[in-house]
Amino acid sequence: IYFQFSVSLISPLKMGPLLVLWLAGCLSGTWAVDRGNFKTCDQSAFCKRQRALKPGQSPYRALLETLELTNTKLTLQLINDNNKVRLLLELYRLQGNMTRVKINELKPLKPRFEVPDVLINDPPTESIACLSLLSRDENGVVLSLGADSQRLIVSAKPFRLDIMEGREVLLSLNSRGLLAFEHLRIRKDTLLCNYFHLSPLLFLPSLKAKEDEKVEDGMWEETFKSHTDSKPNGPSSISLDFSLPGVENVYGIPEHADSLKLKATDGGDPYRLFNLDVFQYEVFNPMALYGAIPVMLSHSAQRTMGIFWLNAAETWVDISSNTAGKTVFGQMLDYVQGSSETPQTDVRWISESGIIDVFIMLGPTPTDVFSQYASLTGTQAFPPLSALAYHQCRWNYNDQEDVAAVDQGFDDHDIPYDFIWLDIEHTDGKRYFTWDPHKFPQPKDMLQGLLDKRRKMVTIVDPHIKVDSSYKIHNEIRSKGFYVKSKDGGDYEGWCWPGNSGYPDFTNPEMRAWWASMFAYDQYEGSMENMYTWNDMNEPSVFNGPEVTMHKDALHGNWENRDLHNLYGLYVQRATAEGLIERSGGVERPFVLARAFFAGSQRYGAVWTGDNAAEWEHLKISIPMCLSLGLVGVSFCGADVGGFFKSPSTELLVRWYQTGAYQPFFRAHAHLDTPRREPWLFGPENTALIREAVRQRYALLPYWYQLFYHAHHSGQPVMRPLWVEYPQDTATFSMDDQFLLGRDLLVHPVTEEGARGVTAYLPGKGEVWFDVHTFQKHNGAQNLYIPVTISSIPVFQRGGSIISRKARVRRSSSCMEHDPYTLFVALSPKRFAQGELYIDDGHTFNFDKQKQFIHRRFSFANNALSSRNLAPGSQFTTFSWVEKIVILGASKPSKATLKTPDGKESQLEFEFDASMSVLTLRKPGVNAGLDWTVVLQ
Repeated sequence: IYFQFSVSLISPLKMGPLLVLWLAGCLSGTWAVDRGNFKTCDQSAFCKRQRALKPGQSPYRALLETLELTNTKLTLQLINDNNKVRLLLELYRLQGNMTRVKINELKPLKPRFEVPDVLINDPPTESIACLSLLSRDENGVVLSLGADSQRLIVSAKPFRLDIMEGREVLLSLNSRGLLAFEHLRIRKDTLLCNYFHLSPLLFLPSLKAKEDEKVEDGMWEETFKSHTDSKPNGPSSISLDFSLPGVENVYGIPEHADSLKLKATDGGDPYRLFNLDVFQYEVFNPMALYGAIPVMLSHSAQRTMGIFWLNAAETWVDISSNTAGKTVFGQMLDYVQGSSETPQTDVRWISESGIIDVFIMLGPTPTDVFSQYASLTGTQAFPPLSALAYHQCRWNYNDQEDVAAVDQGFDDHDIPYDFIWLDIEHTDGKRYFTWDPHKFPQPKDMLQGLLDKRRKMVTIVDPHIKVDSSYKIHNEIRSKGFYVKSKDGGDYEGWCWPGNSGYPDFTNPEMRAWWASMFAYDQYEGSMENMYTWNDMNEPSVFNGPEVTMHKDALHGNWENRDLHNLYGLYVQRATAEGLIERSGGVERPFVLARAFFAGSQRYGAVWTGDNAAEWEHLKISIPMCLSLGLVGVSFCGADVGGFFKSPSTELLVRWYQTGAYQPFFRAHAHLDTPRREPWLFGPENTALIREAVRQRYALLPYWYQLFYHAHHSGQPVMRPLWVEYPQDTATFSMDDQFLLGRDLLVHPVTEEGARGVTAYLPGKGEVWFDVHTFQKHNGAQNLYIPVTISSIPVFQRGGSIISRKARVRRSSSCMEHDPYTLFVALSPKRFAQGELYIDDGHTFNFDKQKQFIHRRFSFANNALSSRNLAPGSQFTTFSWVEKIVILGASKPSKATLKTPDGKESQLEFEFDASMSVLTLRKPGVNAGLDWTVVLQ
């Protein structure tokens, strides 16, 4: 949501001229990002300083005499020969083929911020393969990293690290000499010494260093538009470059509205990571958006690796591509690899404050990198099954009668849905945790009406609190001292939806615990067990703040917002999710949607791509945006179906439903000023098309649920680029208009206006793919032209897979809980197939705490289809049974026999379509949780 006040509640005189202009632009329908509200690198003083540094002029030297080595850790001092400031480097060899490098000042004037609460534990060091010294001279040292013939080369002058495996250089640090660490210092004209009665002699090293250093604009104070950043700690930025020889493709570092494969930033701005509320963002732009995950993956046909830059301050990422043979580094590669034209990607990370803390994930496969990152920051929260169904949202449904009418409209038009959402207008004057007493006087009656149909509701709870002495939430936060503070020590206040607002300090664990307690049923009046939560505006959004966010010199305890800005949104979502868990006594899984996020946010719920527009380009960009998030751990991603701003054409709306039905988070949403767009408002033909797309989603829910179970347990993305499963197929490396769901479904949505056909790439030489609608078989490793009509959603099932569906689509997913399954068995050319089925109660933690779930393996081989138990220690039963088996690429049998472990055999009825080689077995009637075998003869 963005920039629409309840005008009657706020005097223009109190808003200030800038806010009035914003409001006027919104009300006049001028919907486009104002780039002038957001900084470029040249307007960000630290980015401009760092980017002005030239490669090949590193002042840093490794003091080899300070090197200390244990089995798992190396420590080494570095010195900046220009200013004599020393740094401390720590390197850890971690379990799972990872290396961690930390660089901090050896003796900082005060502690520098280190990111808490993102890592799920202290990463364990490798206990088997140990660090050991191989050779040493005055120019450097060579260490063994243990497994896989990996070595670490430490060069002294200039300082540099190279990680090698055999004769191959995997990655280099500071090979371009762009390590830069702005040390904390005393300003020359400071009164700090006098104020604290300290001797200036304590600071002579810093003061001496300062004499030779140029003081530039923006080092001690910075102004952007009408806002001044006081910078009490002075310059504190950090930078480090990485070289990736042999690599031409890098991905990740969301969130940006850009292609999946990241572009070189030479000649333009770097990619920016700084959580911001960006009004109708542009596509194909490196501007910062709502979330920031500082993780980049590199991929080539030989190897996949990852770089996790653990820093929550404003960060810029420069990317350049070249041939290493033209550099000194390339000359070394020429020697060891015999090539003069080795492709190379160079990446440079620049952050405003904190320390260098980087995890190098060495793969070597995509799956390995996903597991490595999951071991650091955790996996995707396992959502309630209903959260994977369809969500109906709008800013705003007017009142209880409106909610009831929309709910009934879905039934009248036979369109399933699970969640209806209420935006900010449902509250009493934008006071969260409340209801408008006139529009929603009986919220429990409304919720009970939904519950009777086994449906649910989401209400919005934003992290800005109306400053109002009659508002209980505000009074409690203020009395407990839980608000973020201004630089002067008072409560930080800014403008947001309620008008003047305070911002709870979610970095404070006591504040988070209190916030969680507010979701208890006896605290959140009118709430029930079928009501969940949406955290919007959690960047945080401050309408009259610099770049529409919080001032960097605002204080969270001892730390500035500058140090931890990108963490704020994660903490909001975490506190809310913990509240939903606590209200049920730890039994029920939460569902929380948040707009801002950071590394680790996947542990707490879902995200979406923010305030998009009803434009074809925004539909297209939703695919790479969600693919990028999946690569860095956040699988539960979606985009506002239909576009938040503007009004879609009926064609665009239908195509967006068809695309959204195959993306992880499936929600329609619209701006307050747009015409209503419930699915039945565009004529019966379009209603039927939307109905069919939504029904396809519901039929496939067993497969979606299985994919999220695996994402929760292993960190593997649900929605994947093709190269994840076909890592040596170079044709897939830049592809982002189609994607895989798990391994076994390939989706190529129609995203071009007026399209009469699409060309889908079907990967896998020697493989086959089956059209899920027609059962037509196609060979892999080809570009397939597919004629399309407005009803077409090109989806293919991989030969060699088995996918479970539920054909009896009802009004909500909960109504389908005990319905039977249909198995779609797509045979490989070798007449083999394999798949899984996962079942639990769909909403509690009992799957984890009490091992109450069913996990089955389906296998087809030697003309027999069998089901066996993958979790013999689990305890769960289901009423669901297998009502149909459809085998694609089959031959006609003479008979089909069902065999069960008790020795019973029965003959199954079947039909065979010779034209399509499709065999349909009807009513096996076997329970979905039991062992069985069907033998074809």
